[in-house]
Amino acid sequence: MREHSQFELEKKLLRRFELEIVQQVLQNLKQQDLQSDARFAEQYVYSRRNKGYGPLRIRSELRERGIADELIATWLDAAEQDWHAVMLGVAERKFGVQPPADRKEMAKRGRFLSSRGFPSWMINEYLFG
Repeated sequence: MREHSQFELEKKLLRRFELEIVQQVLQNLKQQDLQSDARFAEQYVYSRRNKGYGPLRIRSELRERGIADELIATWLDAAEQDWHAVMLGVAERKFGVQPPADRKEMAKRGRFLSSRGFPSWMINEYLFG
């Protein structure tokens, strides 16, 4: 079953139930350790990273889901996160191992990697070596 952040759950439940009931349910879930934003953030970063998304995009998506910046930083900045390796893997799967042939190809690769959420300094390092 897919986990949800507390913010997402609250938003969904408020469509059908009153605020007091929703708050009680969320409190019960938290007390029983059935809902955890920390666990959600960890799982979300792992999942999105494995699908080839970069830290900028994942950070934005987590913020949209109401995850606190401290939790986001904890999981995005974890020592085992090698974003450069993730980006190189994404680029290799999409474009192969050959370097870009010309400026047009460089721009295409840069736009793609940027849309995936990799920082410009990392993309420039990949493109210009």
